[in-house]
Amino acid sequence: MGSPTSLEAEIFSYEFATVEWLWDNGSLRVNLPGGSESKLSGSYNEVVALLSDLGSQGWDVATCTSGGNWLFWTLRRQR
Repeated sequence: MGSPTSLEAEIFSYEFATVEWLWDNGSLRVNLPGGSESKLSGSYNEVVALLSDLGSQGWDVATCTSGGNWLFWTLRRQR
């Protein structure tokens, strides 16, 4: 099998980030590529604003999971 063409490599080249929300204490943590971590506080409105802001930067939700008082999103964007 040969090496991928530049188009194929571009299609499958993503970077990933995570957003974690503990809603009972309003704690948000955002991890972006390169080791950038932000800790914020907020409720539903702030989560929506944060995800909207990340979306305007090209991020989309790849997965979301929840349990108890916790939501965890994995985000991705093409490089």
